[in-house]
Amino acid sequence: MFRALPVPVRVASALMPAYLEHMRVIRRMCTDVKMRTHISTDGLSGRSDCNCLAVRQAARHVTQFYDQFLAPIGLRTTQFSILAKLRRLGPMTINALAADLVMDRTTLGRNLLPLERDGLITVETGKRDRRSKEVRLTEAGAARFQTGVKGWTQAQKQFATAFGAERTVELRALLHAVAATELGFP
Repeated sequence: MFRALPVPVRVASALMPAYLEHMRVIRRMCTDVKMRTHISTDGLSGRSDCNCLAVRQAARHVTQFYDQFLAPIGLRTTQFSILAKLRRLGPMTINALAADLVMDRTTLGRNLLPLERDGLITVETGKRDRRSKEVRLTEAGAARFQTGVKGWTQAQKQFATAFGAERTVELRALLHAVAATELGFP
């Protein structure tokens, strides 16, 4: 049915979280759809029927658009989102921040490194649990975030103009609902 993808030994361990396995299966499905392999499950007939591919393409398209507005201040969209989350919620453990951003911990870690290097955040030993790491926004991070709000606001307005204000509100509601939907990982 699906072409087997090579899986590195460290990823194939018995300790792999279910969502990583799920993402591997989805990646396989979307690769097969892109390769025009016939999939008859649930009436999927081609690449345009793959929900995962459509969402990922839209996400990349919108991310690239927002990145252009944030580039002058030296941030990418994901980094801006991290600063925004910390500003709004205060210090958080890496695990809590990753869960809140619906991001795996290693991807979050890669995004935290340049923010920490530039002094926009600090990563310290947790106060409640010394085994955890806590992420805090610095004054420089709050200032950079505030500077980025102008570009982000321009991106928001331009997106709403291009896509339509009402459709933009509907899209956001749908995407929040998708993110909140229990998909029943295998």
